[in-house]
Amino acid sequence: MQQQKWNLLMLQNKPELHRVVKMALPAMIESFFVAVTPLIDQFMLSSVGYSAIAAVGLTTQPKFIAISPFLSVNVAINALIARRKGQDDKEDAHRILLAALTFACIGALTVGLLCASVSDPLMRLVGSDTNTHDAAVTYFRIIMGCIVFNVIYLTINAAQRGSGKTGLSMRTNVVSSLVNLLFNWLLIGGNLGFPALGVAGAAIATVLGSVAACVMSILSLFSKDSFLKAEFFLKRKVRATVRTAKSIANMASSVLVENILIRLGYMATALMAAGLGTEALAAHNVGLNLLTLSFSVGDGIQVAAVSLIGQSLGRKEPDRAKGYGRICQEVGFVAAACVTVVYFLGGRALFTLFFPDAPVVVDYGVMIMHRLIIVIIVQISQVVYLGSLRAAGDMKYVSMALVVSVTFVRAGSGYLFCEILGWGLPGLWLSIIADQVSRYLFTSTRFRKGKWTEIKI
Repeated sequence: MQQQKWNLLMLQNKPELHRVVKMALPAMIESFFVAVTPLIDQFMLSSVGYSAIAAVGLTTQPKFIAISPFLSVNVAINALIARRKGQDDKEDAHRILLAALTFACIGALTVGLLCASVSDPLMRLVGSDTNTHDAAVTYFRIIMGCIVFNVIYLTINAAQRGSGKTGLSMRTNVVSSLVNLLFNWLLIGGNLGFPALGVAGAAIATVLGSVAACVMSILSLFSKDSFLKAEFFLKRKVRATVRTAKSIANMASSVLVENILIRLGYMATALMAAGLGTEALAAHNVGLNLLTLSFSVGDGIQVAAVSLIGQSLGRKEPDRAKGYGRICQEVGFVAAACVTVVYFLGGRALFTLFFPDAPVVVDYGVMIMHRLIIVIIVQISQVVYLGSLRAAGDMKYVSMALVVSVTFVRAGSGYLFCEILGWGLPGLWLSIIADQVSRYLFTSTRFRKGKWTEIKI
């Protein structure tokens, strides 16, 4: 692929556009189901009361901080296996997967049980009150006690994504979401003779969805058309080496620091939202899930970017890698425009579904939707740029950009707008806009310079 003008590059290179869409569409559907499930969880929990929605929202950042090491490893193996696929190095790809799975199993069991045991003081630390504490503790304890299933399937899916098999990740997450929703219906309110467990029922449903996904992801390693196969471990007697562990650690370490600092930034804004009262916190949590829902579009395109760019660089085709990055960016812009139209027209209706008897919360929601429209345009673009840079192994720059944007720009401007100037929830959402714009400026500038194509991993 020769370098061409930015304008309509995707239409000038229809075979490449077809590859991007073919790979991105399953990942988009997968990410959509992953994002929409907690949103539907919240909708079903709204029958219990908006304090239940607020309680579950309090558990989000502690959970992601706890599993940050595993998410960081997944980013690394995604990029590494994409590169090994381009080099047709099956043996090293399997070494990478084996090392990651070993870490996932041992680490997730340890971290999960530890978090479950300290759930009570941890929920107080993140801002629970008399309305939310007991429910938050119950939900967090169940989720973290069984987090190993979630971590294992995310690890295998990350590896399969890197090999270009995005359809598997889509299927596992769709099934996980459907199982989750079914048991939400059975266990939250109590249907078909099942007990009405409320928040505990929502947690159990989430765990059962993870178990289903875990089983499916393991079975994928026995598929005949898979680049990564269980039988390869046995036939070649594959063993994880120190060199393999170092390759993963070198890439994952910067991502881990990034993830922890980012989650601390997110937690800082979550604490500010919790301090605004239960109504504001409930609206804020639904708004964040709608933001995640729009992120699913960019994430799907990012998956295509990581795999196609990684494979192109593995074949030593930097121009093709740049072309794929630009096409993914253009597809992302079109998708962002579509999402903003939906949110603009349906914002009030969406929040009214969640809070039919709470007009104050709905008003908060409408304000959030107006800000979301601005966020989405830059969000999807910067997510695709991030994927392109990560595929090339430019982890340190990506980590720097995200840490500055989230930990300093988002948390700092949030404190200024929300606490010092007293703008409350509207100020907090202005800080989210500032965060997304700064990420876009960092990543787009780096991508256009093109030096990321020269990194070796």
